[in-house]
Amino acid sequence: MKNLNKYLLVLLVIVLSTGCTDDFLDTEPKTTLTDDSFYQTKEDAELAIVGCYDGIQQLYASGVAFPILSEVLSDNCFGGTGNTDALNFRVLDEFDLSVSSGEVNILNNNWIAYYKAIYRINVLLQKLDQINWEGDEAYRNSIEAQARFLRAYCYFDMVRIWEKVPLITEPTTGNISQAEVDEIYTVIAEDLSFAAENGSETVEPGRVNKWAAKAYLARVFLFYTGYYGNNDLVGVVSKAQALQGLEDVIAKGSYSLVEKFKNLWPAASSVPEGDGLTTTYAGKDNAETVFAIKYNITSDYDGNTDGNHWLVLLGFRGQTFSPYGSGWGACTVSPDLYAVYEDDDARREASIIAIEEEELDYDNDDQREYTGYSGKKYIPLANPDGSDVAVANGAVDFQIGQYQDYVVMRYSDVLLMAAELGSASAQTYFDQVRDRAGLTSLPATFNNIMKERRLEFALEGIRYWDLLRQGVNVAAETIAEETTVMNGGVPTDKSILAANVIETRGFQMIPQNQVTRSSGVLKQNSGWE
Repeated sequence: MKNLNKYLLVLLVIVLSTGCTDDFLDTEPKTTLTDDSFYQTKEDAELAIVGCYDGIQQLYASGVAFPILSEVLSDNCFGGTGNTDALNFRVLDEFDLSVSSGEVNILNNNWIAYYKAIYRINVLLQKLDQINWEGDEAYRNSIEAQARFLRAYCYFDMVRIWEKVPLITEPTTGNISQAEVDEIYTVIAEDLSFAAENGSETVEPGRVNKWAAKAYLARVFLFYTGYYGNNDLVGVVSKAQALQGLEDVIAKGSYSLVEKFKNLWPAASSVPEGDGLTTTYAGKDNAETVFAIKYNITSDYDGNTDGNHWLVLLGFRGQTFSPYGSGWGACTVSPDLYAVYEDDDARREASIIAIEEEELDYDNDDQREYTGYSGKKYIPLANPDGSDVAVANGAVDFQIGQYQDYVVMRYSDVLLMAAELGSASAQTYFDQVRDRAGLTSLPATFNNIMKERRLEFALEGIRYWDLLRQGVNVAAETIAEETTVMNGGVPTDKSILAANVIETRGFQMIPQNQVTRSSGVLKQNSGWE
């Protein structure tokens, strides 16, 4: 599958490692596989869509991965990392470039990865009509549905990170200006609507189906209508349609809640025993997984990038406490998040490592923004002898060979979104989520649902966007904080100002490299000039 990298050309502001031209592209074919010789058969289409998934898998392989970025921006986490590391995570956490004025390209690798993935997708979509589908219209529609979902996925990440970005729906080498917000959301809504209508009904691990598209369309609807104060999604999707899509997913019966919350997460469900770990982990692609980005241990330094490269950032800073593995100490968890859980909420212990409560002899001398709490949902695993579990199972390097999937959409989110959108079964759906956590019923009001979402999806890259869609002021007031953290074992004041969130409108800096390369065609976001 990696051979796809050799012939899929990269667009816009991306410079290939093999060279560049004045048009920002190296357009000379590197193999005998070209647009003229490929995209002919159903087998070619299958290879091409796998290449598109590969592009999605690589989105978070470098830069600041979206799940991490989302938590650092929220009130759940601080930036963390090592006490002498660069201050890029702190810049993001505090929405303040003056913390480290040189960090103007924090998200440059993110930008490049999104447009690489989009290019692959656009090429496949452009070539659909030249493929011989052998009369299999359903298969053709499924390929198109998957590709359009993945394009919408990329743009929804991007429009939330940077808001106005170049909107590219076909391969191009041009210097493209930023599109208006509604133009971008129209493509997202139309792509997801197509996928919801034409996608496969089959639940297949790692593949997009119509149910994932319906669920994701509701997520887009809630963010867009919330942040921009509109009643519908750019005139393409109404509230009733978004809700009906969720009801369709529920009625399908292909998904359900995993009985015990801790079994959703490898570290939370594993304990040391003998030379290894025993686990009650429900496994990848369990009944609650509606869509996940897949990872495995096969990453190497020869071009294979199938591993979860960002998980290592969330490991304990240079230490292991089996089953918790080593890493770079990013995303230290706010004590406020731990405190907001009720004592009998099963999700607290499954989501957060309470270092003192678990009697871990953690050395914070090299840790920035130590709080006493760390994330448990996404963290490398370690055996009792301290060895990395991924490496023990054949990974080349623990930094790139982690294999835990990123679960983008869980069934519990489907239930809570349906409740929020006013389902006649809202109370039932809400109670199902709380009951699994070991809690009693509460009225399914908007405020209660939003509180529940924080507890249910903490450290999964959802909280910040839930805040922002309630309005910039709500997000700013919630995120703003004056506190004390431990930097290298020394108590240090920590300040996050609401004014910074408001000035930036909650969006991030467009990488300065991209602004410069565009000769000023790209305009920097407010608050980051």
